[in-house]
Amino acid sequence: MLVFLLSVVAALAALLGGLAAIRSRSKLYLTLGFTAGIILGLVAFDLLPEIFHISQSTGLDITWPMLALVLGFLLFHIVEKSILIHSSHESRYGPHQHPHVGIAGAVALSGHSFLDGASIGVAFQVSTAVGIAVAIAVIGHRFADGFNTTNVMLFHQNKPSRAQKMLLVAAVMPILGGLSTLLFSLSESVLAIYLGFFAGFLLYIGASDILPQAHSKGSSRWTILLTILGAAFMFGVTRLA
Repeated sequence: MLVFLLSVVAALAALLGGLAAIRSRSKLYLTLGFTAGIILGLVAFDLLPEIFHISQSTGLDITWPMLALVLGFLLFHIVEKSILIHSSHESRYGPHQHPHVGIAGAVALSGHSFLDGASIGVAFQVSTAVGIAVAIAVIGHRFADGFNTTNVMLFHQNKPSRAQKMLLVAAVMPILGGLSTLLFSLSESVLAIYLGFFAGFLLYIGASDILPQAHSKGSSRWTILLTILGAAFMFGVTRLA
């Protein structure tokens, strides 16, 4: 029961993040700068330390999560470029924009949301104290995940209504992930490899997609500042969690 309740709180945090992104869509390029900083902070201060911790505690060769990181980076690069090449005749989209790319990004973030919920359930399989600690960490960055999911959709020119639907999917996923742990237990080694793959995806979408577009209308001191603040925000969230 506690796993379900904490998963619901995580879902609500994601919804709040997504709604904040929708309300600020008139200043999309500024929020994209903040999103890029959040993504960088998430990889540097959350995912990579967790990968290194799991690898050390389980004896997993760090080569495998790092290989998964490279694969995640390259796979999303291939998916994005394939969509853009096949739709190059659709001139209403920018050179790096297409709704299907936004959906692909949002689906990947939703998959991570599912594992966020699963991580809460798996942690409670260890002990209640560990479960609560992991739940606090998950809830802490779910706001950022909802914010990122919505901004990725809006940047790639999906309608706000479609962005809201993907936000609802991302919000529900932690609940499903938490409930799924009633049926299985997740190996820490598998989790580390998945986190490497997801980190590679985030590095690509943040550095090669979102950040350049945040500056596409010319470098802005506000955009640079918001990128720094986004990274600092995730640093604070991970330290508090």
